[in-house]
Amino acid sequence: MASVVGLLEDRELAARVRVEGLQEEADRVLAELAQAETDWQEWLIARQRVDEVLSAPRRSETGVVGPVSVENSCVLKPEVAAEVPSVGTPATGAARAGSIVPVWRPALTVDVLAVDYQQILAALAERRTKEDGVMTCQEIAVVLGLELCPASVEGVRSKMKRLADRGWAAEPAPGRFTLADGPSCGS
Repeated sequence: MASVVGLLEDRELAARVRVEGLQEEADRVLAELAQAETDWQEWLIARQRVDEVLSAPRRSETGVVGPVSVENSCVLKPEVAAEVPSVGTPATGAARAGSIVPVWRPALTVDVLAVDYQQILAALAERRTKEDGVMTCQEIAVVLGLELCPASVEGVRSKMKRLADRGWAAEPAPGRFTLADGPSCGS
């Protein structure tokens, strides 16, 4: 008959092996996620470059017979120009839907976020002025006028987690979110 300590050690070893295996798998998934995010960023930049090139006036449109000047070759569509901040200055234009949520810092305003993120932060700011400021994803979905179904709530939850991870919102309790201390939503 095996000793109790020996049985416990066997179970402990099995649990440790499982944890190490899951940790390796998590590391692999995180590395794959980082690569996917990098690829996504590169495609976003490529699309912006194509928009930039396509929005530049052609020689026939400008009446220029010779080479196109630098000023004319870099004309951006207004919606693209809003996404591309000047070097050394914070972005001032609104981002388009599906854009990346930057890490919050004092120089940023909510205008750098996509409209749906701005609406979420505005709802949190409004709740903060009226009550304790803490909302669940279901409450946020209702305020945004979304259908209260699992897909909508999970979409809001995903956005809230992203906002919390990047400092725009806080999660004082699991599944409950509030506006972080730093960001101001103009209210």
